[in-house]
Amino acid sequence: MGSNIAAAIRRGSPENFGANHSSFLYSFSFLPRDQREAIHTLYAFCRQTDEIVDSGREPSRKIDLLRKWRMELGKALEGRSEYSILNRLSAIAKRFNIPVDLFYELIQGVEMDLTTNRYRTFEDLRKYCYHVASTVGLMCLEIFRPRNERTREYAINLGIALQLTNILRDVKLDAKYGRIYLPEEDLERFGYTEDDVFANRYTPQFVALMEFECNRANEYFEKAQALLPQEDKRAMFAAKIMERIYYHTLLRIKKNQYDVFQRSTRLPSILQFLIALKYWFIHRVLPLPTTRQAV
Repeated sequence: MGSNIAAAIRRGSPENFGANHSSFLYSFSFLPRDQREAIHTLYAFCRQTDEIVDSGREPSRKIDLLRKWRMELGKALEGRSEYSILNRLSAIAKRFNIPVDLFYELIQGVEMDLTTNRYRTFEDLRKYCYHVASTVGLMCLEIFRPRNERTREYAINLGIALQLTNILRDVKLDAKYGRIYLPEEDLERFGYTEDDVFANRYTPQFVALMEFECNRANEYFEKAQALLPQEDKRAMFAAKIMERIYYHTLLRIKKNQYDVFQRSTRLPSILQFLIALKYWFIHRVLPLPTTRQAV
């Protein structure tokens, strides 16, 4: 069973991992070693879970592999998985008191990509975003060890903002795999059809639709920023770096007039590094401001 799962993971090669990996790298490279290693373990688990679903196998086979991966996670939590990554994940969970339910919620969210390729309403999509992104933020929260309970809401809203940005950036890529994450109610509202999505039609209707969706993502960024207590900005500086990198991606989508079909929205690596350096300096080097301010 183990070798089958490992082989399936190795064959997975989703095209958007390159950008996700670079933003991850620059966001967390400034963390202390113990936190950095813990985050790397979480990232490896999330990535390998993703790759089971994004591999080129038949959907029924993916479901079987994901079921076995979930079983292996359960074994790891008892200290007897044959997968070193899952055993390390279990150790990290115990060390930082990460609720194991979050791991299962992430798997549940990833599994949704096997059973759902359309979302009727934004509320449906929001639930998906929570499972695949907010859960990861909540895992990281235990590693960052903030002091204020409100920071949990920051992590949840930031996860939704990041995932919405991913969705808007990858409309073309997702369509290639037969997936449309833009809510059906929004497509209907702006007169843009599924056929238009699959044909990559850049029309005034698409521009209006994307402007609406980008504004919604921006609202979640703003909500997250407003919920981060001043006393936790230093502890959460790595999350702030990720927040700013993705926010700049959203700005680039807007700057490109929402043409995600023909124009690249990827941030250059040097820009991601400079963003990371800036927010590391602000939140780890400079003294904390005496009054709350949005940074």
